[in-house]
Amino acid sequence: MSVLAATGGAVAPVVADFSQDTWWVWVLKAVGIVAFLLTSVLIAIWFERRVVARMQVRPGPNVHGPFGLLQSLADAMKLLVKEDVTVRAADKLVYVLAPMIAVFCSLLTLAVIPFGPEVSIFGVLTPLQLTDFPVAVLYILACASVGVYGIVLGGWASNSTYPLLGGVRSTAQVISYELAMGLSLVSVFIMSGSMSTSQIVDAQRPVWWLLPLLPAFVLYVVSMVGETNRLPFDLPEAEGELVGGYTTEYSSMKFAWFFLAEYINMLNVSAVATTLFLGGWRAPWPLSLVGDGVLNTGWWPVLWFLAKVWGFMFLFVWIRGSVLRFRYDQFMKLGWKVLIPVALVWVVCVAVVQGLRQFVDVDLRTLLFGIAGVFAVVFVVALVWPDAKRPQPPRRRGPQVVDPFADGYPVPPLPGQALPPSPRRARAMAAAPAAGPSGQRAADRSADHPADRPTDESPTQEVSP
Repeated sequence: MSVLAATGGAVAPVVADFSQDTWWVWVLKAVGIVAFLLTSVLIAIWFERRVVARMQVRPGPNVHGPFGLLQSLADAMKLLVKEDVTVRAADKLVYVLAPMIAVFCSLLTLAVIPFGPEVSIFGVLTPLQLTDFPVAVLYILACASVGVYGIVLGGWASNSTYPLLGGVRSTAQVISYELAMGLSLVSVFIMSGSMSTSQIVDAQRPVWWLLPLLPAFVLYVVSMVGETNRLPFDLPEAEGELVGGYTTEYSSMKFAWFFLAEYINMLNVSAVATTLFLGGWRAPWPLSLVGDGVLNTGWWPVLWFLAKVWGFMFLFVWIRGSVLRFRYDQFMKLGWKVLIPVALVWVVCVAVVQGLRQFVDVDLRTLLFGIAGVFAVVFVVALVWPDAKRPQPPRRRGPQVVDPFADGYPVPPLPGQALPPSPRRARAMAAAPAAGPSGQRAADRSADHPADRPTDESPTQEVSP
């Protein structure tokens, strides 16, 4: 049962009608989607550099072309003509196949995203959507899941330490945040009564799901940032820890494929968020009231869809320019201890509300708004609430005495630590009065010898400050 039927609406959700499409319409739509993605990636790179530069009070790209618009094209050409280096010890087939998998899977998602209503293309009435089917959202999640194989296989096939660590991190990241992402979408399925993207957009005519399903929207936004390996969740390619992560051993066009896949995935998750939570191609209020909804017909909806998608792209850039990278333990804690439990509880609450409404007459919007407000407060509290303080060991007076050779190799003392007293220096100091000043200098030199370390016969003593 759809939300329109549940709220007393007389119009059932509309399924996109592709009955009049021909083979050349399919080809035209597919080529249009690929061209849109490639063009949008070039614009997104320029857009990101310009916005981050403005946040850091500097001009950014402004030399090549008007407003620096050709800078992205120059960067793409540079990657095309650079030397293509292949690691000698790599698994050649998988090494080349990995970036292809990442790009190919990223190009599949927009096939089920509606860009607008039915329009006339060279006399053929067709929806602005390549295809649609009853489980279209599951298809999107499947494409995202398979796409991570490109990252994992790229890190493994490079036969290098840092790329392997980046690939392993990406596996854990996708498992953690894809669970939260999938659970955040379940409430949309319950409210819309369908997993078809065209029906979900049509079900949001009374109200966008952003408002009654606000906790699910927040969960999805956090999860989509983690799913695309963007700051502050770019742990698989953390340049401060892993040099470049899974892309360390890639160069030229193979590196550009990974780079292209990352930005296409940003556009993909933005388009999914627009479709499932922001009414898809529908005009925002109050523009939706102009001319009795005339702005929701024809080619106008493409403009509203793109405006919403680029709003999410700005959010990506804003987060990158404002938030520092998480530690790995913080990253996993957020996914498993905050996002997934909150998503599970929210899904149960939405399911219970929908079940009760079949027996009790209650206003759906008021009930969901109330539950959404409570969950928003709980979510914010869960993020900012400090951890319970662990019992601290009793503080020692003076610096802590450490053995620099405890792990088999010399480690210098950290602040608050001190080396144990030297037995050789103690023996030299005992003999110093008889030897005179020259003996004292010899004792000082012997104390700095690297082999001079405590033994079991000479227990360490704490040095008083």
